Amino acid sequence: MAEKPSRKPSLWRTIKAVAWSFVGLRAKGDYEEDVKNLSPLHIIAVGLVGIFVFVAVLVLLVNWAVAR
Repeated sequence: MAEKPSRKPSLWRTIKAVAWSFVGLRAKGDYEEDVKNLSPLHIIAVGLVGIFVFVAVLVLLVNWAVAR
């Protein structure tokens, strides 16, 4: 049995994996493929950026709601 060749980690694939992880929905097969193909350093970096964007959106939303 020949295994599929490992895909090169891409920014878009890493963003999708982190976004699905934020939501909490991930198929087991997709998770296993991500573990094989994505760099942990890229996942951490994209995760930190995602957290910053999430918090910034919440702060802006609260400021907008309070100003009304």
